[in-house]
Amino acid sequence: MKFRVLIEPDEDGVFVAECPVLPGCISQGQTRAEAAANIRDAIQGYLHSLEKHGEPVPSPITEEIVEVSV
Repeated sequence: MKFRVLIEPDEDGVFVAECPVLPGCISQGQTRAEAAANIRDAIQGYLHSLEKHGEPVPSPITEEIVEVSV
């Protein structure tokens, strides 16, 4: 499965990663790559917990890029 994640630096220079479709699924890292690896682990743990508790796995977010003229 593929999930959209947002990775942004915070005011302390740490990269914070969040998976919007999985509420509360947030991680961080000293680099963008580390944050991406950590959120991948967090997503896997989140999905494992959903499975363990018999809860449905949310569908990944689909998105499109829309071009507008300015």
